[in-house]
Amino acid sequence: MALDPSRTVAELKELRALTGDENGAQRVAWTDTWETAREWLRGKVAGTGAREEIDEAGNQWFTLDGASDKALLIGGHIDSVPNGGWLDGCLNVMAGVEVLRRIAAEGAPPLTVRLVNWADEEGARFGRSLFGSSAAAGSMADQDELRGRHDANGIALPDALREHGVDLDGAIAARSQLESAVAYLELHIEQGPVLESMDLPLGVVLGTFGVERHLVTWKGQAAHAGSTPMDKRRDALAGAAKLALEIRPIAAEVGDGAVCTSGGVVCKPGIVTSVVETAEQLLDQRHLDAAKLARLLALAQEASERFAREEDIEVAWERIWSIEPILFDERLIELAGESIREVAGTSHRLPSGPLHDAAEVARAGIPTVMVFVQSLRGLSHTKLEDTKEEHLELSVQALDRLTTKALEAFA
Repeated sequence: MALDPSRTVAELKELRALTGDENGAQRVAWTDTWETAREWLRGKVAGTGAREEIDEAGNQWFTLDGASDKALLIGGHIDSVPNGGWLDGCLNVMAGVEVLRRIAAEGAPPLTVRLVNWADEEGARFGRSLFGSSAAAGSMADQDELRGRHDANGIALPDALREHGVDLDGAIAARSQLESAVAYLELHIEQGPVLESMDLPLGVVLGTFGVERHLVTWKGQAAHAGSTPMDKRRDALAGAAKLALEIRPIAAEVGDGAVCTSGGVVCKPGIVTSVVETAEQLLDQRHLDAAKLARLLALAQEASERFAREEDIEVAWERIWSIEPILFDERLIELAGESIREVAGTSHRLPSGPLHDAAEVARAGIPTVMVFVQSLRGLSHTKLEDTKEEHLELSVQALDRLTTKALEAFA
């Protein structure tokens, strides 16, 4: 069976119709719609002869036996954010299905080939991203914290997992799935504007940004909005507002792709007739270089202390989550670049700001690389997410060529 990239595009549209609505994709992990998508995927892979397995973390594996037990992994995720786009995650999986079909039709490959649909990459329901891949990579160590997580309806994470055959404490046994892995390949939409701005369809990902994510709590004094002079106020929101603006020049100073985001501020008492007593601010900082990521954090903390003094308020920092920058495998980066040039003429190297399952696999010591395909207007996590169909087809071809090169290189 020859590779048919147009079939991948058609199947992506079929999945969109099956699991989306007028607001976008609704394949949130640990829901019935997500299970519908997994069952649909099962049917698409059936013709290849690959064996299916659901591991202890809920990851869905399809294994095509080769001449060697050593395994080349191709991966992605079929779960989405609520009202998500039609390509985020599922392009990886469906392109992998098409590559698996081509390999199966040609006989036993030199290495075993495994397609993985990672469980809950997005973390949309419970706020814990990369659930399945972190369990398989051996980096999941937050079970105690996860036991206390609930969704918007008050359902506890362990209870939701149990409904889908996953025991939280047993999820780390999925680590055995990576024991035979020699390399991991992942295709993804860029979710940003770089490739489109360069008029390029495809790019090679150098690695994923490290992340520092903090809750910054500002404390002032509640006071009547009408009777308190402006120069007598201890306004907690003033500190948060200053920091929200200051992270822009901080990112510019550190440079080399640094990004900082003040993603939300919750004010208390939160009424129009009172000066803000407490402001809880979420801050996300990312960089591909560990030292520069640390510099981003240090500069923001220094600025917050300065603003606290200026406004006569207090500030405290609490780390929510962090991950170090993950650099991908140089050998695979070269092979990915070759593959892209063969199908598109030109390649480009760029980092990934968003996190991906590939980062967890790389953390486990497995040679890893990602290929990005252009995103129109740089939009993702919205029903407006889109990529030209001809670019989607090119991305399937590039993944197929990369798979062939990796099978030869790691055999």
